Amino acid sequence: MIEWNVIWDWLSYDPQKPLLFNSEAFLYLFLAFFFIYILLKDVRRLRILYVIAFSLFFYYKCSGIYFLLLIFSSFVDFYISDLIYKSKKTGTRKWLLVLSCVINLGVLAYFKYTGFLTENFNALFSGDLSFDTIFLPIGISFYTFQTMSYTIDIYRRELEPARNVWDFMFFVSFFPQLVAGPIVRAKDFIPQIYEKLYLTKKELSYAFYLIIGGLIKKAVISDYISVNFVDRVFNFPDNYTAFENLLAVYGYTLQIYCDFSGYSDIAIGLALLLGFQLPPNFRTPYQSISVTEFWRRWHISLSGWLRDYLYISMGGNRKGKLRTYFNLFMTMLLGGLWHGASWKFVLWGAMHGSVLAVEKAFNIPKWTSKNIALKLIAGILTFHFVAFCWIFFRASDFTNALNIIDNIGMLEWSPQNWWSVIAGYQNVAIIMLIGFLWHFIPQKWQDQQLLNFHRIPVVGKVVLFAATIWIISATASSEVQPFIYFQF
Repeated sequence: MIEWNVIWDWLSYDPQKPLLFNSEAFLYLFLAFFFIYILLKDVRRLRILYVIAFSLFFYYKCSGIYFLLLIFSSFVDFYISDLIYKSKKTGTRKWLLVLSCVINLGVLAYFKYTGFLTENFNALFSGDLSFDTIFLPIGISFYTFQTMSYTIDIYRRELEPARNVWDFMFFVSFFPQLVAGPIVRAKDFIPQIYEKLYLTKKELSYAFYLIIGGLIKKAVISDYISVNFVDRVFNFPDNYTAFENLLAVYGYTLQIYCDFSGYSDIAIGLALLLGFQLPPNFRTPYQSISVTEFWRRWHISLSGWLRDYLYISMGGNRKGKLRTYFNLFMTMLLGGLWHGASWKFVLWGAMHGSVLAVEKAFNIPKWTSKNIALKLIAGILTFHFVAFCWIFFRASDFTNALNIIDNIGMLEWSPQNWWSVIAGYQNVAIIMLIGFLWHFIPQKWQDQQLLNFHRIPVVGKVVLFAATIWIISATASSEVQPFIYFQF
């Protein structure tokens, strides 16, 4: 019997229940969507409009009426970019580019930074400016960067405009990567819109591999250790021992990786099922032997965006050494602010920027790769620096972060007590161990794992997918946990 109230819940907006890749509602809605998508595969125009409609519905389920903002951004950026492309006057093109940046950054600033700015203004000048709570549309930082890169690339004459506004809106609103990336460049994505749709057997297998792996990372590893351990310690660090505080930091380091890379894997897998290639966003970042290398492996699409549109625009390494170090520092500081309107994110970005500048000044990535011993030491130091910075990223405020650091500072050598703690959190410890082992296995083993998956027949892959759903159901908390990067 059809339960109409359940279907109505799936179709209507509920701010407490955004449509998530790891939810039952998304699974059924995607299957229905995909069935019609296949029927429309040879009717390009209708298929484009169909995907736009589903993407806007997907965004409506995440941010309600603010899907209109997505439509507004798409139209504004498409037509301004078109004027830039057609204009022969350098001055006119420059003013149009400034206009586009002001509109995009103005919208982003209003929704994301108004509260932060007024709070600091009031604190500095004893003011009483106040605004009602401003809703932050999910993923606004991601699609704003995508539309800006389109306009900037056209201004630089590196890209031709999309053929029409619908193709551009397809690029901006493409639901697999809409709310948390990867941040896709128009020059990589838009040409795919005009290619014939096809999916090889190997690509289908790879899509299944990514989706299954992403679901395990997110819904089994990340959510389990978050709900059953990490959140509890970060919420009340003084209620736990020094060793538990330390384990919670390691736990969050694994949690945020599995959460975000899991989302990216699912997004890339879903896009592949629809016939589109998205760039990789993670390459086992905790295996890095320097912070410089870490940022080449972590959130690769954002790192590339910041390098190409911010660092290089500020002069990159073309204006002397001191200016290079300053540019690196400022790029990461602004990257921190991009993550969230809070001084703790600014500090997080500043710490990474400072170390990147020091590594650049002393050429550290080169000499740490000279032998295995140096690689091991550098890898351990890099991992712990990144984990330390995550404390400020995760903590509710500076007081919370300093509490955790103080508690860890009281750690004493006591293997027997440590073992008692691990035994008390047996399931969490096992899942953390599996998560870290999965992350740190050599690349050639991971390549072999993928080759073995390709050899499994389709029926076997379907069984594996069903088993994954069962494991998720068995380990899931009462509510589906949102992705961490949705807040950005």
